[in-house]
Amino acid sequence: MPGNPKPEGDSFGAIDFGGRMVGPGHPPLIVAEISGNHNGDRARAIELIRRIAATGAEAVKFQTYTADTLTIDCQAPDFLIPKGLWAGRKLYELYQEASTPWEWHEELFAVAREEGLIAFSTPFDVTAIEFLEGFDVPAHKVASFELVDLKLIEAIARTGKPMVISTGLASLEEIEDAVEAARSNGCNEIVLLHCLSAYPTPIAEANLRRIPILRERFGVQTGLSDHTMGLVVPTAAVALGVTLIEKHVTLSRADGGPDAAFSLEMHELAELVEASRNAHAAMGTGSEDRSPSEANSIVFRRSLYVVSDMTAGEAFTAENVRSIRPGHGLAPKHIDAVIGGKASRDIARGTALDWTLVD
Repeated sequence: MPGNPKPEGDSFGAIDFGGRMVGPGHPPLIVAEISGNHNGDRARAIELIRRIAATGAEAVKFQTYTADTLTIDCQAPDFLIPKGLWAGRKLYELYQEASTPWEWHEELFAVAREEGLIAFSTPFDVTAIEFLEGFDVPAHKVASFELVDLKLIEAIARTGKPMVISTGLASLEEIEDAVEAARSNGCNEIVLLHCLSAYPTPIAEANLRRIPILRERFGVQTGLSDHTMGLVVPTAAVALGVTLIEKHVTLSRADGGPDAAFSLEMHELAELVEASRNAHAAMGTGSEDRSPSEANSIVFRRSLYVVSDMTAGEAFTAENVRSIRPGHGLAPKHIDAVIGGKASRDIARGTALDWTLVD
């Protein structure tokens, strides 16, 4: 492995995703992944896009492959899925069902842009890259299972577009190989997505602490491709600095579909958009300055007040000076310097103490 996987200079600058800047200082880009949840129905795919736009999400992503570009039609045991959500299915048949027909792409991209969405896709082979380039996509996505296909990554890098890489299943060495393949072919605008390729992913295995490790080790932006149920994990990831969050979506889990069981419904996607923006806003800048919203509260802090009527020359004692609310008087830390001093004039009970009153 190369001794230093990070490039020279700053790789954390914002990346232009079709006019939307993605990076530090910007709320995470929420990417709604349709995958196979169109259920083979073009009209449903279009409805998904329009409904995604209505949630406030800013990007939609497709997957561009055919069963033949992913695998072969074979009955051998190696080509049957043994466990999990798709147990017993033949790979070829699953990919036939889940694929988005290439003849749909033109209309889907057009609808997405009409709705103001950033639209891009995951190409699974060189022909898909060439096909997607015809739609002037702002970026390309590398799926977790394709991270080890370095020739595919090299071909994507040569398009000159930003690259989003999911890291499910990958070791740090494999991620390093993929990042190096991208960089050595001209792509330095990379977002590594922390990801677990488990469908759904148990929350206890989400391992979000890996996110800053990826960012520091590889000198890239980091995001999250999340397969947990609900919004806790992606919202928590905002606090770890993710700049892009990808979630599968569906109109209704009850409708079924290849990925429906671990996908968000539209009301949940809208909640994620709001939660992620609020979480990003809540992170703030780290400034130690007092917040403007605190301005009206400072008067309720404690300060030193005269609590008994005093005559000029009378000594200040613990009985006639106390630290109480509100906060118009001297700070309580000055109490020892005040005690033993004398009143410079007559002082009425309830007077905020200041140094002009102390001889």
